[in-house]
Amino acid sequence: MASPQNNEDTVGVDLGGREVPVPRGGLYDRFRMAADLDEIARDPRVSSVDFFRRQPKTKVDSSIGPTLTPNFYYAISTARLTMLAPSRAIRTRLPAELAPLEVAPGLGLVSVMFFRYDVCDIDFYTEAAVGIAVRPARHGKLGFLDLVTGLKNEHLHSYVLSLPVSSQIAQVRGHDGYGFPKWVTGLDVDIDDRRTTARVANDAGGVDLALSAPTPVQRAYRSGERVGSLTSYTTIDGAWHATLNQTNVLNAGAARGAGGTALQLGEGRISDDLRSLKPKRTIRFDVMTEGQAALHLPVPTSVDSRTK
Repeated sequence: MASPQNNEDTVGVDLGGREVPVPRGGLYDRFRMAADLDEIARDPRVSSVDFFRRQPKTKVDSSIGPTLTPNFYYAISTARLTMLAPSRAIRTRLPAELAPLEVAPGLGLVSVMFFRYDVCDIDFYTEAAVGIAVRPARHGKLGFLDLVTGLKNEHLHSYVLSLPVSSQIAQVRGHDGYGFPKWVTGLDVDIDDRRTTARVANDAGGVDLALSAPTPVQRAYRSGERVGSLTSYTTIDGAWHATLNQTNVLNAGAARGAGGTALQLGEGRISDDLRSLKPKRTIRFDVMTEGQAALHLPVPTSVDSRTK
Protein backbone atom coordinates (compact mmCIF):
# COMPACT_ATOMS: atom_id res chain seq x y z
CA MET A 1 0.00 0.00 0.00
CA ALA A 2 1.12 3.56 -0.66
CA SER A 3 1.82 5.49 2.51
CA PRO A 4 2.91 9.04 3.40
CA GLN A 5 6.63 9.54 3.66
CA ASN A 6 8.07 10.06 7.13
CA ASN A 7 10.19 13.24 7.19
CA GLU A 8 12.78 11.45 9.37
CA ASP A 9 13.27 8.89 6.60
CA THR A 10 13.68 11.39 3.75
CA VAL A 11 16.29 13.75 2.37
CA GLY A 12 15.61 16.93 0.42
CA VAL A 13 16.70 17.19 -3.22
CA ASP A 14 16.57 20.15 -5.60
CA LEU A 15 14.40 19.95 -8.71
CA GLY A 16 14.49 23.17 -10.71
CA GLY A 17 14.73 25.30 -7.58
CA ARG A 18 12.12 23.33 -5.61
CA GLU A 19 13.17 21.11 -2.72
CA VAL A 20 11.30 17.82 -2.53
CA PRO A 21 11.70 14.86 -0.14
CA VAL A 22 12.85 11.44 -1.36
CA PRO A 23 13.48 8.27 0.66
CA ARG A 24 16.85 8.40 2.40
CA GLY A 25 19.08 5.71 0.89
CA GLY A 26 16.59 5.08 -1.93
CA LEU A 27 17.43 4.84 -5.61
CA TYR A 28 17.08 8.56 -6.30
CA ASP A 29 19.06 9.57 -3.21
CA ARG A 30 21.93 7.26 -4.17
CA PHE A 31 21.95 7.38 -7.95
CA ARG A 32 20.15 10.52 -9.21
CA MET A 33 18.59 8.64 -12.16
CA ALA A 34 21.81 6.74 -12.96
CA ALA A 35 21.17 3.50 -11.10
CA ASP A 36 23.63 0.62 -11.30
CA LEU A 37 21.79 -1.97 -13.41
CA ASP A 38 23.79 -4.81 -11.88
CA GLU A 39 22.52 -3.77 -8.45
CA ILE A 40 18.96 -3.42 -9.76
CA ALA A 41 19.19 -6.94 -11.19
CA ARG A 42 19.84 -8.32 -7.70
CA ASP A 43 16.50 -6.97 -6.44
CA PRO A 44 14.15 -9.99 -6.16
CA ARG A 45 11.25 -7.88 -7.45
CA VAL A 46 13.03 -7.30 -10.77
CA SER A 47 12.92 -10.17 -13.29
CA SER A 48 15.57 -8.83 -15.64
CA VAL A 49 17.29 -5.60 -16.67
CA ASP A 50 17.90 -6.58 -20.30
CA PHE A 51 15.24 -4.11 -21.48
CA PHE A 52 17.20 -1.25 -19.95
CA ARG A 53 20.69 -2.26 -21.06
CA ARG A 54 19.62 -1.55 -24.64
CA GLN A 55 18.48 1.99 -23.78
CA PRO A 56 21.33 4.32 -22.87
CA LYS A 57 20.44 7.40 -20.86
CA THR A 58 21.09 10.94 -22.05
CA LYS A 59 21.86 13.94 -19.87
CA VAL A 60 19.67 16.93 -20.70
CA ASP A 61 18.80 20.35 -19.30
CA SER A 62 15.13 20.67 -18.41
CA SER A 63 12.72 22.79 -16.40
CA ILE A 64 13.49 20.57 -13.40
CA GLY A 65 17.24 21.10 -13.83
CA PRO A 66 19.87 18.83 -15.39
CA THR A 67 18.61 15.26 -15.46
CA LEU A 68 18.95 11.94 -17.23
CA THR A 69 16.35 10.52 -19.60
CA PRO A 70 14.58 8.14 -19.87
CA ASN A 71 13.26 7.49 -16.38
CA PHE A 72 13.44 3.72 -15.80
CA TYR A 73 10.69 1.73 -14.08
CA TYR A 74 12.14 -1.69 -13.26
CA ALA A 75 9.09 -3.39 -11.67
CA ILE A 76 5.56 -2.12 -12.25
CA SER A 77 1.95 -3.29 -12.35
CA THR A 78 -0.97 -1.56 -14.04
CA ALA A 79 -4.72 -1.79 -14.59
CA ARG A 80 -6.82 -0.10 -17.27
CA LEU A 81 -10.55 0.16 -17.90
CA THR A 82 -11.30 1.21 -21.49
CA MET A 83 -14.72 2.75 -22.05
CA LEU A 84 -16.84 4.04 -24.89
CA ALA A 85 -17.85 7.68 -24.61
CA PRO A 86 -19.68 10.16 -26.86
CA SER A 87 -17.29 12.10 -29.08
CA ARG A 88 -19.29 15.25 -28.34
CA ALA A 89 -18.54 14.96 -24.62
CA ILE A 90 -14.90 14.10 -25.32
CA ARG A 91 -14.41 17.15 -27.53
CA THR A 92 -15.55 19.46 -24.74
CA ARG A 93 -12.47 18.33 -22.76
CA LEU A 94 -9.93 18.28 -25.59
CA PRO A 95 -7.88 21.23 -26.81
CA ALA A 96 -8.99 22.32 -30.29
CA GLU A 97 -5.75 20.97 -31.80
CA LEU A 98 -6.52 17.38 -30.83
CA ALA A 99 -9.24 15.02 -32.06
CA PRO A 100 -10.63 11.84 -30.46
CA LEU A 101 -9.79 8.41 -31.82
CA GLU A 102 -13.21 7.10 -32.83
CA VAL A 103 -14.24 3.44 -33.01
CA ALA A 104 -17.52 4.40 -34.73
CA PRO A 105 -19.08 7.70 -35.77
CA GLY A 106 -19.75 9.66 -32.60
CA LEU A 107 -17.99 7.21 -30.26
CA GLY A 108 -14.51 7.59 -28.80
CA LEU A 109 -12.38 5.84 -26.20
CA VAL A 110 -11.58 6.96 -22.67
CA SER A 111 -9.63 5.12 -20.00
CA VAL A 112 -9.26 4.94 -16.25
CA MET A 113 -5.82 3.69 -15.29
CA PHE A 114 -4.01 2.72 -12.11
CA PHE A 115 -0.26 2.24 -11.69
CA ARG A 116 2.00 0.80 -9.02
CA TYR A 117 5.74 1.44 -9.43
CA ASP A 118 7.56 -0.84 -7.01
CA VAL A 119 11.12 -0.29 -8.24
CA CYS A 120 11.82 2.97 -10.04
CA ASP A 121 14.57 5.57 -10.53
CA ILE A 122 12.47 8.00 -8.44
CA ASP A 123 11.48 5.33 -5.87
CA PHE A 124 8.16 3.69 -5.07
CA TYR A 125 4.94 5.54 -5.87
CA THR A 126 1.43 4.96 -7.15
CA GLU A 127 -0.59 6.82 -9.75
CA ALA A 128 -4.03 7.01 -11.34
CA ALA A 129 -5.24 8.64 -14.56
CA VAL A 130 -8.22 9.56 -16.67
CA GLY A 131 -7.16 9.75 -20.31
CA ILE A 132 -8.63 10.21 -23.77
CA ALA A 133 -7.45 8.25 -26.81
CA VAL A 134 -6.65 10.77 -29.54
CA ARG A 135 -5.54 10.68 -33.15
CA PRO A 136 -1.82 11.15 -33.65
CA ALA A 137 -0.90 14.81 -33.98
CA ARG A 138 -0.23 16.02 -37.54
CA HIS A 139 -2.46 13.23 -38.81
CA GLY A 140 -5.25 13.48 -41.36
CA LYS A 141 -8.26 11.23 -41.59
CA LEU A 142 -8.63 8.30 -39.23
CA GLY A 143 -7.17 5.19 -40.80
CA PHE A 144 -7.93 1.56 -40.10
CA LEU A 145 -4.40 1.01 -38.79
CA ASP A 146 -4.84 3.81 -36.23
CA LEU A 147 -7.92 2.12 -34.87
CA VAL A 148 -6.38 -1.35 -34.67
CA THR A 149 -3.16 -0.24 -33.01
CA GLY A 150 -5.05 2.03 -30.65
CA LEU A 151 -7.34 -0.73 -29.44
CA LYS A 152 -4.45 -3.15 -29.01
CA ASN A 153 -2.53 -0.43 -27.17
CA GLU A 154 0.60 -1.22 -29.16
CA HIS A 155 1.06 2.47 -29.96
CA LEU A 156 -1.59 4.63 -28.36
CA HIS A 157 -1.80 8.42 -28.37
CA SER A 158 -3.51 10.17 -25.49
CA TYR A 159 -4.44 13.37 -23.73
CA VAL A 160 -4.58 13.10 -19.93
CA LEU A 161 -7.13 14.99 -17.84
CA SER A 162 -6.12 13.77 -14.36
CA LEU A 163 -2.93 12.23 -13.02
CA PRO A 164 -2.82 12.12 -9.20
CA VAL A 165 0.27 10.56 -7.62
CA SER A 166 1.40 9.51 -4.15
CA SER A 167 4.84 11.17 -3.96
CA GLN A 168 6.10 14.73 -4.21
CA ILE A 169 9.00 13.97 -6.55
CA ALA A 170 6.59 12.31 -8.99
CA GLN A 171 4.31 15.36 -8.80
CA VAL A 172 7.06 17.94 -9.34
CA ARG A 173 8.75 16.02 -12.15
CA GLY A 174 5.43 15.21 -13.82
CA HIS A 175 3.94 18.68 -13.55
CA ASP A 176 6.98 20.92 -14.04
CA GLY A 177 9.01 18.64 -16.29
CA TYR A 178 6.30 16.99 -18.40
CA GLY A 179 3.32 19.34 -18.20
CA PHE A 180 0.95 16.72 -16.77
CA PRO A 181 -1.99 17.63 -14.47
CA LYS A 182 -0.49 16.01 -11.37
CA TRP A 183 -1.23 16.49 -7.69
CA VAL A 184 -0.32 14.53 -4.55
CA THR A 185 -2.99 12.57 -2.68
CA GLY A 186 -3.54 9.36 -0.77
CA LEU A 187 -3.46 6.65 -3.40
CA ASP A 188 -3.37 2.89 -2.86
CA VAL A 189 -2.91 0.39 -5.68
CA ASP A 190 -2.57 -3.36 -5.12
CA ILE A 191 -2.37 -5.75 -8.06
CA ASP A 192 -1.64 -9.47 -8.01
CA ASP A 193 -2.69 -12.47 -10.09
CA ARG A 194 -5.91 -12.87 -8.07
CA ARG A 195 -7.28 -9.40 -7.41
CA THR A 196 -6.84 -5.77 -8.45
CA THR A 197 -7.80 -2.96 -6.08
CA ALA A 198 -7.19 0.78 -6.02
CA ARG A 199 -8.37 3.81 -4.06
CA VAL A 200 -7.77 7.48 -4.78
CA ALA A 201 -8.47 9.83 -1.88
CA ASN A 202 -9.97 13.31 -2.22
CA ASP A 203 -8.90 16.42 -0.33
CA ALA A 204 -11.08 15.49 2.63
CA GLY A 205 -9.67 11.96 2.86
CA GLY A 206 -12.80 10.37 1.39
CA VAL A 207 -13.12 8.39 -1.82
CA ASP A 208 -12.49 10.19 -5.09
CA LEU A 209 -12.28 6.99 -7.18
CA ALA A 210 -12.01 3.31 -6.25
CA LEU A 211 -11.72 0.02 -8.13
CA SER A 212 -12.10 -3.61 -7.12
CA ALA A 213 -11.98 -6.50 -9.59
CA PRO A 214 -10.76 -10.04 -10.15
CA THR A 215 -7.51 -9.97 -12.10
CA PRO A 216 -7.85 -11.42 -15.61
CA VAL A 217 -5.86 -14.60 -16.31
CA GLN A 218 -2.26 -13.63 -16.95
CA ARG A 219 0.03 -14.70 -19.79
CA ALA A 220 3.82 -14.56 -19.49
CA TYR A 221 5.98 -12.85 -22.13
CA ARG A 222 9.73 -12.85 -22.63
CA SER A 223 11.44 -9.51 -22.06
CA GLY A 224 11.23 -7.56 -25.32
CA GLU A 225 8.59 -9.85 -26.85
CA ARG A 226 5.74 -7.40 -26.31
CA VAL A 227 6.72 -3.74 -26.09
CA GLY A 228 3.97 -1.16 -26.38
CA SER A 229 4.21 2.61 -26.47
CA LEU A 230 2.11 5.55 -25.37
CA THR A 231 2.57 9.07 -26.72
CA SER A 232 0.97 11.75 -24.53
CA TYR A 233 0.45 15.35 -25.60
CA THR A 234 0.91 18.25 -23.18
CA THR A 235 1.63 21.95 -23.37
CA ILE A 236 4.66 23.40 -21.59
CA ASP A 237 4.97 27.19 -21.51
CA GLY A 238 2.32 27.37 -24.21
CA ALA A 239 4.12 25.02 -26.62
CA TRP A 240 2.99 21.51 -27.56
CA HIS A 241 5.17 18.59 -26.47
CA ALA A 242 5.00 14.82 -26.93
CA THR A 243 6.07 12.37 -24.23
CA LEU A 244 6.93 8.77 -25.15
CA ASN A 245 6.44 5.97 -22.63
CA GLN A 246 7.60 2.47 -23.65
CA THR A 247 6.22 -0.53 -21.76
CA ASN A 248 7.90 -3.94 -21.63
CA VAL A 249 5.06 -6.36 -20.83
CA LEU A 250 6.09 -9.44 -18.82
CA ASN A 251 2.78 -10.78 -17.41
CA ALA A 252 -0.58 -9.47 -18.58
CA GLY A 253 -4.16 -10.42 -19.34
CA ALA A 254 -7.45 -8.87 -20.40
CA ALA A 255 -11.17 -9.40 -20.02
CA ARG A 256 -13.86 -8.27 -22.43
CA GLY A 257 -16.38 -5.91 -20.97
CA ALA A 258 -16.21 -4.84 -17.36
CA GLY A 259 -14.68 -8.17 -16.29
CA GLY A 260 -16.58 -8.19 -12.99
CA THR A 261 -15.13 -4.83 -12.02
CA ALA A 262 -16.64 -2.51 -9.44
CA LEU A 263 -15.71 1.11 -10.16
CA GLN A 264 -16.82 3.61 -7.53
CA LEU A 265 -17.04 7.28 -8.43
CA GLY A 266 -16.90 9.51 -5.39
CA GLU A 267 -16.27 13.20 -4.86
CA GLY A 268 -13.12 14.73 -6.29
CA ARG A 269 -11.13 15.87 -9.29
CA ILE A 270 -10.56 12.53 -10.98
CA SER A 271 -14.19 11.40 -10.67
CA ASP A 272 -15.38 14.79 -11.94
CA ASP A 273 -13.16 14.42 -15.00
CA LEU A 274 -14.49 10.94 -15.71
CA ARG A 275 -18.12 12.05 -15.31
CA SER A 276 -17.55 14.93 -17.73
CA LEU A 277 -16.73 12.40 -20.48
CA LYS A 278 -20.11 10.65 -19.99
CA PRO A 279 -18.74 7.09 -20.44
CA LYS A 280 -21.35 4.66 -21.73
CA ARG A 281 -19.88 1.24 -20.96
CA THR A 282 -16.62 -0.59 -20.34
CA ILE A 283 -15.43 -2.63 -23.30
CA ARG A 284 -12.14 -3.99 -21.93
CA PHE A 285 -10.28 -4.50 -18.67
CA ASP A 286 -6.50 -4.91 -18.95
CA VAL A 287 -4.18 -5.82 -16.09
CA MET A 288 -0.41 -6.19 -16.20
CA THR A 289 0.81 -7.83 -13.02
CA GLU A 290 4.45 -7.51 -14.06
CA GLY A 291 6.10 -5.12 -16.45
CA GLN A 292 8.73 -2.44 -16.97
CA ALA A 293 8.78 1.00 -18.56
CA ALA A 294 11.02 3.72 -19.93
CA LEU A 295 9.56 7.23 -19.73
CA HIS A 296 11.28 9.76 -21.97
CA LEU A 297 11.33 13.49 -21.33
CA PRO A 298 8.91 15.43 -23.57
CA VAL A 299 10.08 16.84 -26.87
CA PRO A 300 8.57 19.79 -28.74
CA THR A 301 6.08 18.78 -31.43
CA SER A 302 3.78 20.53 -33.87
CA VAL A 303 0.06 19.81 -34.10
CA ASP A 304 -2.46 20.70 -36.75
CA SER A 305 -4.98 23.39 -35.95
CA ARG A 306 -8.39 21.76 -35.80
CA THR A 307 -11.83 23.01 -34.97
CA LYS A 308 -14.18 21.19 -32.67
